[in-house]
Amino acid sequence: MRVLVVEDETLLAEQVKNHLMQQQFSVDLSHDGSDGFFKISEYPYDLAIVDIGLPKLDGLSLIRKARQQDIKTPIILLTARGSWQEKVQGLDAGADDYLTKPFHMEELLARCNALIRRAAGQPDPTLSAGPVSLNSRTQQVWSHGAEVSLTAYEYKVLEYFMLNPTKVISKTELTEHIYDQDFDLDSNVIEVFVLRLRKKLDPDGELKPIETLRGRGYRFNLAVGA
Repeated sequence: MRVLVVEDETLLAEQVKNHLMQQQFSVDLSHDGSDGFFKISEYPYDLAIVDIGLPKLDGLSLIRKARQQDIKTPIILLTARGSWQEKVQGLDAGADDYLTKPFHMEELLARCNALIRRAAGQPDPTLSAGPVSLNSRTQQVWSHGAEVSLTAYEYKVLEYFMLNPTKVISKTELTEHIYDQDFDLDSNVIEVFVLRLRKKLDPDGELKPIETLRGRGYRFNLAVGA
């Protein structure tokens, strides 16, 4: 999943980025609210983490402006202030959750995963689609009861498919959600990942979980929840 972190404390921003990247997230950083608002307006993020005390544009204003533009990206508000008034203001501005500094990275990760699943209508960490199941907490995948070994990017592609079942997803959309913003969007690596997933999930060619739609992209054809 692709995450935007808007945090002016450089060390904390790097710590959050590194921890999320270790968990297979693609992460973009902004160090002020103005740049953060530009990025969330221009790029398709699955989640944003926004500090309340930002230069140029504070976190609450950033969130209000994003919601006024009908940007539906789930947002976690970070604040060093523990008062209930700050939390209420953040939720009223349009934040979906909040976390008070200092915090444990494990809690931030859990909240990120929960919000992404909730936004996709999949509150349970285990997604099932026919004989295929994926646990977003442990990042394990099974097919017909046997665990499937996937690379980090193969896992990212499959998770995005399973969070968006039956949706037609272009190569560009997949690339934007699994890579940082400076990745070459013309790369053909997405085709390679999809080919590998087909072989690993469906070695006998009977399941056909991923359909190629010429000129349009791909579609995950297994019903999630079934």
